[in-house]
Amino acid sequence: MRGYPVNLRKDGKFITVSFLDIPEAHTFGNNREHALKMAKEALETAMEFYFDDQRPVPLPSQPRRGQAVVELAPSVAAKVLLLNEMLRQKVRPVELARRIGTTRQEVNRLTNLKHATKIDRIDAALRALGKRLYLDAA
Repeated sequence: MRGYPVNLRKDGKFITVSFLDIPEAHTFGNNREHALKMAKEALETAMEFYFDDQRPVPLPSQPRRGQAVVELAPSVAAKVLLLNEMLRQKVRPVELARRIGTTRQEVNRLTNLKHATKIDRIDAALRALGKRLYLDAA
């Protein structure tokens, strides 16, 4: 999963940040570095809205040349992929739990951004949905 492109705009003495793909995420900073740091926090907070509402998370669009991007932590990105696939296939936590031989509570933790989850468990859940998690070092 690529990073999410951000729009940075000078607004008086601040730099405002918005995301084309995630309209709920917007913030500002005192300078570019601060604005991008705040953007990462705003993006992670916005992800919680999608998870809480059980809505598919829009995937990042292709950034324009030279456009700044904000990346999700790998564990969050993996959980986004899992949530989106569960929603796409209309698989409820109880059904996914049955498929991977665990409890509904554990599946709920797999789709909880505040809960630390081993990447192997997310991969197992995706495999039960007919998908695989691929990691790439660039």
